[in-house]
Amino acid sequence: MTHLSDEKIKELELKANDIRMSVIDMLEDAGSGHTAGPLDMADIFTAFYFHILNHDPKNPEWEERDRLVLSNGHIVPIRYATMAHAGYFPMSELKTLRKFGSRLQGHPERERLPGLETTSGPLGSGLSQSAGIAYGARMDGKKWRTYCLMSDGELQAGNTWEGAMFAGKNKLSNLTAVIDRNNIQINGMTEDVMPLEPLADKWRAFNWHVIEVDGHNMMAFVDAIDEAKAIVEKPTMIIAHTIAGKGIKEIEYDFHWHGKPPTKEEEQKFLKELRTLKGTIEASHND
Repeated sequence: MTHLSDEKIKELELKANDIRMSVIDMLEDAGSGHTAGPLDMADIFTAFYFHILNHDPKNPEWEERDRLVLSNGHIVPIRYATMAHAGYFPMSELKTLRKFGSRLQGHPERERLPGLETTSGPLGSGLSQSAGIAYGARMDGKKWRTYCLMSDGELQAGNTWEGAMFAGKNKLSNLTAVIDRNNIQINGMTEDVMPLEPLADKWRAFNWHVIEVDGHNMMAFVDAIDEAKAIVEKPTMIIAHTIAGKGIKEIEYDFHWHGKPPTKEEEQKFLKELRTLKGTIEASHND
């Protein structure tokens, strides 16, 4: 089991806050893109890249690395920002988001940027891809693990459940998926557009081990990953309850921010709020 000291938790939370600021900067520069999802997944991406994953930013194709598949590719600014902070490429490159010729497109393109495992676009594809990767790893006797990050809205795509059946049937215990349960999608709340509950029961019915956590609690999330590693003969689904737009009050819980970037004026206001948050985030992590 992995122990996180109070100092390590504080370090990760401050890093997540820095990454949120990078996301706001990138989106304002690009003038397009998604804001709410990247902000609410900052804590989870930070936990993966700065504590959980076996990876090497200087050797992104290292064969023994863990695989991290981003299924809901539209939140890729958070992945780019986290990868830059981890040392995969220069921070200055973040300014090229969505620019012509850039490696940092609005959806991840695997062949453009080393360190991406898949190209994404159509929602609902990532779980099937991840199940195939995990199945292949088991056939080859590999010890590395496959992680799949998904949105709650994309669970409305039927091919998600084909991947769920395959993974459950084949008892892929080397596969862990994480749902960003922020309850929003581009045109409303998930429970209004297409209800998903009882979500945990649905995954259990597909023969998955299910864990529900606060997606902004570093310790709880790392504990959930450790629990998943200890499960045999089942894949694990971690339902991470998050707050859409976490860190910026004007954005939090508001589905209108699902798919729009901040203006220059909003960028300055939001960055000031995030800088102020640095002084309080340590005390609030167990709320």
